[in-house]
Amino acid sequence: MILGAVLAGGQSRRFGSDKAVALWHGVPLIEHACATAALVADHVIVCGSARAAFPFLCDRPEGLRGPLAGLNAALHWGRDQGYEAVLSLGCDTPLVPSALLCRLAQTHRPAFVEACPVIGYWPTDLADALDQFLASDPRCSMKGWAASVGAEALDSPPIANVNTPDDLAGLG
Repeated sequence: MILGAVLAGGQSRRFGSDKAVALWHGVPLIEHACATAALVADHVIVCGSARAAFPFLCDRPEGLRGPLAGLNAALHWGRDQGYEAVLSLGCDTPLVPSALLCRLAQTHRPAFVEACPVIGYWPTDLADALDQFLASDPRCSMKGWAASVGAEALDSPPIANVNTPDDLAGLG
């Protein structure tokens, strides 16, 4: 079983407000991301911040924010619940092709999208390794984490990542 984890714990500094709830075609970005994850995952959760309509996990460890803290929470929870892996994506990537997510899931080993490393496939047996990585790497880099576990970097067409209001407007 695959757990979909939509990472939504960032501070949205460049966006100026909570981008997870910013509307695109009348729907919050986070809902687009959850719907995309649901195309491949058996269950979807939001990591980082509580969102009214979604089950969520607080970042782990407490006090750390960012994609790796959300992924860490998902890996531990997923392992405890019997999931094989976590398929991660950001709340700010509403246009991830489902074929790319399927391709990640079919690797059955750590893998991520080279141009957007928050999108990845992470076996839940890596939960303790991520604890150790977070304790030893003050940068909390997604690419650093991926390298530390020998994750495969997959090429993909460009993926829109909404970091500013102009990025959102550019989605069309």
